[in-house]
Amino acid sequence: MLTVISDTHGTDGHRLEGETLAAVREADRVVHAGDFTTETVLDAVESETTALTAVYGNNDTRGVRGRLTDVATLSWAGLTVLVVHGHEHTETALSMLARQEDADVVVVGHSHRPELAELDGRLLVNPGSYADPRRYEPAHAELDVEDGRLTVRLRSPDGTTVSSITRKR
Repeated sequence: MLTVISDTHGTDGHRLEGETLAAVREADRVVHAGDFTTETVLDAVESETTALTAVYGNNDTRGVRGRLTDVATLSWAGLTVLVVHGHEHTETALSMLARQEDADVVVVGHSHRPELAELDGRLLVNPGSYADPRRYEPAHAELDVEDGRLTVRLRSPDGTTVSSITRKR
C-alpha cells in the first residue's frame, strides 16, 4: 500500500492519529505532498514510516526546504507517481509536468481539499489534510494495486471512506 498525506501544518509532532497513523505505519511507502512546516514535524512523520517520499510546500521552513525538493517522482507497483505541493502549478503547468515525467498518478496538496480527479488522462490525487482540514473533511489517501487494478481511497482518520476510484493500471 502507498499512503499519501499532506499539509500537516505542525510545529512539534506528526499529528497523525487513528486510521491515518495506522495507514502510515502499514504502508510500503508514504508520500507527503508538503507543508510539514518544521523539521521537527518532518522528522516525526519520517519516524513513523519505513520509506518516505516528500516535497516541500509553501509554508515549510528553510530547514525543511533544504532537505526536500519541490518535485519528486517515484516508481511504485509499476506506476510512475509525480509529487508536488501544488502552490506553484496551474492545472496546465501540472499537466505538462505530468506528461514530461510520464506520470500515471499525480499527487498534489496545498488546497486541503481531498479530491480524486482526472488530469489529462492521469489520476490526480489530493489527500487533503489529515491534521488541518480547514473547511474540508480531514483525510489521507491509500493506493493499492491488485489483479491489475489500481484502487485509491480517500479515508478520514476515523477510517470512513470519503471517496474511492478503481481503474486499470
